[in-house]
Formats: sequence, C-alpha cells, structure tokens
Amino acid sequence: MIDQYQVSTDKRSGITSDPNNPDDEEYIVRLVGQVVRVSVETVKIVNSLPEQYAPMEEKKGGKDKPGRKK
Repeated sequence: MIDQYQVSTDKRSGITSDPNNPDDEEYIVRLVGQVVRVSVETVKIVNSLPEQYAPMEEKKGGKDKPGRKK
C-alpha cells in the first residue's frame, strides 16, 4: 500500500497524481491503521471458522493454526 501511495505523473497525459492532502496531514497514518485493523480482524474471523472451512494445507495434515476451532 505504501509503495502505491506516492506522487506520480502519467507519461502520456502529463497529469500529476498527488495523494497527499495538505489539509489532513495524518491521513496516511490513519489509513495504515485501518488496513492493519482490517487485517487483524480478518485473521480473527478466519481462525474462528469451523475446521471444514480450513485452507487445503491444513486439511491435508498441515499444522493447525492457533485459534482454529475444531
């Protein structure tokens, strides 16, 4: 995400895209925080799913993920 969040200029049109918002200097910090929170919550949801919904690696005898319900 951070790699994509930068000033860039389209070669063909010459239009510059600047995602930085001088009116909200903490935007990127909040955005990263939101991405991290969604990622953590997604892991919690996936780990709470019953074993029948486990990824194929786990079903084939791989190690169980911590927190996975059986």
